[in-house]
Amino acid sequence: MARQTASARYRWLVASRVLAAVLGGYALTSAASTLLALLWPLPLAEAVAASTMLSFVLYTLIIIWVFASQRLRTTWLGLLAATALCTLLSWALLPAGGSL
Repeated sequence: MARQTASARYRWLVASRVLAAVLGGYALTSAASTLLALLWPLPLAEAVAASTMLSFVLYTLIIIWVFASQRLRTTWLGLLAATALCTLLSWALLPAGGSL
């Protein structure tokens, strides 16, 4: 019975890492690429294109980080904090109308 519990715990940890990599990584990548598009001193279309291209590299690095980190709780908190920070900064940089 103890072996079955340890196996179930391990599977939940792996599932949590997969969710962190896929969902948390996507959210952070999306927020960061939006922030980069707003910050870059380029015409809007070029800034969006450049930040979108960079987002593929960023997403890959986030996935590697999620699976390489030692502590799962720290990984989730890091993803949440970075996503919240990028989202708040992007919201603050948007024009008064809230749209580009």
